Amino acid sequence: MRKVRRRAVFKNGDCNVLQKNLTRRRLRFLQDMYTTLVDSQWRWTLLVFALSFILSWLIFAVLWWLIMYTHGDLEEMHLPDNQEESGWQPCVSAIEGFTSCFLFSIETQHTIGYGVRTTSPECPEAIFMMCFQSIYGVMSSAFMAGIVFAKMTRAKQRAQTLLFSKNAVICQRDGFLTLMFRVGDMRKSHIIGAAVRAQLVRTRTTKEGEVMTQYFTELEIGSDESGSSLFFIWPMVIEHKIDENSPLYNMSATDLLQDKFEIVVLLEGTVESTGQSTQARSSYINTEILWGHRFDPVVVYNKNLQAYEIDYARFNETTQVDTPLCSARELHEIYKVQEGFRTPETTFAMRQMSINASDHNS
Repeated sequence: MRKVRRRAVFKNGDCNVLQKNLTRRRLRFLQDMYTTLVDSQWRWTLLVFALSFILSWLIFAVLWWLIMYTHGDLEEMHLPDNQEESGWQPCVSAIEGFTSCFLFSIETQHTIGYGVRTTSPECPEAIFMMCFQSIYGVMSSAFMAGIVFAKMTRAKQRAQTLLFSKNAVICQRDGFLTLMFRVGDMRKSHIIGAAVRAQLVRTRTTKEGEVMTQYFTELEIGSDESGSSLFFIWPMVIEHKIDENSPLYNMSATDLLQDKFEIVVLLEGTVESTGQSTQARSSYINTEILWGHRFDPVVVYNKNLQAYEIDYARFNETTQVDTPLCSARELHEIYKVQEGFRTPETTFAMRQMSINASDHNS
């Protein structure tokens, strides 16, 4: 039976992590309001965006109403219809009540300037309030526009078009067992300075008996002979050679089914069109690694178009190949014996290994 590890990273890159018992969590999040709004869902960001304007309009409308009320502009004989008869000079012209104050608040904050309601030099407090609200309107508009722009252009959105193969595979390449997975980019704008990493997450017990359930081990990976830095113009197969330095050196096909581990892969780089850094994540657990498979080619040259074509319909396609079911360590020992001399035991072991591989593939 296959033992399945609980995922730390989902296939879409989201981390399977929940937080609890955080002291002063809301206060700390409010102190970093910008990051909080950028990280929150769109419905909450748009709600805060709308409320920031509506509430400010209402608050300043109340302040304008108080200025008019204390100055006496709202008395019956001082209303706009009676000002010519009484000779009254109001703080703001064409103010008849709270509704007029609310409209004047909107006009002042956003510098709409319809020309009907204007301040007069009669009230210094009205002039001060007009200057203060104009400054607040510019600052609040810039703050909220910055949040929406950052949310629309954040690196997480670009990572949605970076692809990881559904499965990883293990097969022989140049005489070594090799773990491989494929990465691709759906957009024509490339990722500059693309680099890929992989880490193995498994349980480890120290010499003192301490059990470390989330122990990370870096895997040495690369593509062809270019290492982990990629010239990322088409889908590429990333490989990890299972040699003496690999944490998978002692793992056989049977161990793959019975062990519990997770391989977290990360693709990082700079977006060519925006200049922002981005990171795409995915992971593979033991049930998503195919032993004895190889990825099918997806890049072909089209002579008619005189360009390379990428068939993303075959992005996850693999082909079954003959692969020994033993671990890389056992395979390496057999090769060493074979290079020196061949004993009956070695011949039997190699014959048995070939039979097991044929039975497994069939």
